[in-house]
Amino acid sequence: QVQLVESGGGLVEAGGSLRLSCAASGSIFSTNIMGWYRQAPGKQRELVAVSTSGGGTNYGDSVKGRFTISRDNAKNTVYLQMNSLKTEDTAVYYCRIVVPGDTYWGKGTQVTVSS
Repeated sequence: QVQLVESGGGLVEAGGSLRLSCAASGSIFSTNIMGWYRQAPGKQRELVAVSTSGGGTNYGDSVKGRFTISRDNAKNTVYLQMNSLKTEDTAVYYCRIVVPGDTYWGKGTQVTVSS
């Protein structure tokens, strides 16, 4: 089992920044993929950014150039730095970890961007 604890969400004005953190604990393999997805009301959950334990990253088209994912493997923690936030970034942001044979999700953290 793996537990994920997200933090850092909140309310911010458009153009502002937020940093999300997700700490993983439990049966974490050295080879894993950690990342962030988001879901806005009435919409499907979508990819924000993912990071592999080997250093690769991938971003959703709508956040490229504004968001940066990073990770601290020693702490089993992944971060999402969100800059130049837009009202359309408002959503619940979920942390996800993929380990060999299984996938785990966090409970989500709300990000609200006001105009």
